[in-house]
Amino acid sequence: MKNATLDKMPAKRALAALDAPAPIVSPDAPKRISKKVRAAIDLMVNGECKRVCDAAAKVGLARESLSRALSTPHVAAHLIMKTQRYLAMAAARAGATKVELLDSVSEIARDRASSFVLGLAGIQPAGTPSVSLNLEIKAGYVIDLSDEPRAQTPPMRTINP
Repeated sequence: MKNATLDKMPAKRALAALDAPAPIVSPDAPKRISKKVRAAIDLMVNGECKRVCDAAAKVGLARESLSRALSTPHVAAHLIMKTQRYLAMAAARAGATKVELLDSVSEIARDRASSFVLGLAGIQPAGTPSVSLNLEIKAGYVIDLSDEPRAQTPPMRTINP
């Protein structure tokens, strides 16, 4: 029997496909995140739900499904991005609060706020001095097995029960 694959040439359209450039496929195409998972992430980031099971129940997901979704890399990256965005917005409010505390009636609040603001500017007092002790103290018993008793040490006593 003859080998049929050696006798035939590839089709012209198959050869033309070799000459065409490869289709452009973005390897970093964002993966899909369901609306319920996005809503659960929003609830957790905003602080409305403290636990995963609470967020899952509020959006209508099983706890296991939400937990499994949060363990995937693209959903975890989305959670981190949302958290960073939320903290960036809160940082502006926190900065304004520190500036308002500089005019506070309380001297302690003014002192702490001014120390914080100066620390951000790179002006801060030296830290607490650190003391480094290198003591070689060894606990335990010393057993002298020499034949001659030493003159400087008191004679050994034998203690019988």
